[in-house]
Amino acid sequence: MGLAAHRHATPALAAVSFIESSVFPIPPDIMLIPMVLADRTKAFRIALVCTIASVLGGLLGYAIGVFLFEEVGKPMLEFYGYGSKFDVFQAKYNDWGAWAVFIAGVTPFPYKVITILSGVTSLNLAVFFVASVAARGLRFFLVSALLWKFGEPIRDFIEKYLGILFVLFCALLIGGFVLIKFLV
Repeated sequence: MGLAAHRHATPALAAVSFIESSVFPIPPDIMLIPMVLADRTKAFRIALVCTIASVLGGLLGYAIGVFLFEEVGKPMLEFYGYGSKFDVFQAKYNDWGAWAVFIAGVTPFPYKVITILSGVTSLNLAVFFVASVAARGLRFFLVSALLWKFGEPIRDFIEKYLGILFVLFCALLIGGFVLIKFLV
């Protein structure tokens, strides 16, 4: 908590959020949560910094996919264990790319994998950007809002259950669309 209140905490959060979206394996929540708890009056400013830096980092991941896939992107996907699944996933990706970006942006699925994949498959950049802003904004602003409203007592809930609740939300959302498609 002491480090969360440090005068360089916000730039450090921005750096972690940026790097996490393209190469770094640790989510910015490890800094976001203590920073909001250290000064709840700055909750939405902290969420905004985290969102902007994360989306900009996502654009770096997209660029890695476009320009450096063979040299950087492919080894990174192999490192995270997604290399063998890549070819199958790529075939249908652009049809569902906005949903993939959104789901990876709010769930515990590694967002960096989707940012790189979006570049590799040339997902429309505007679609990628809008889905990223929506997903990352939802995730970071919801966490910050909960902490702002409830403080320390909600921390355990966020750390233990919020990821699975986002997964459940996305599953229900997609399930609803699939159900509508079959009923209509």
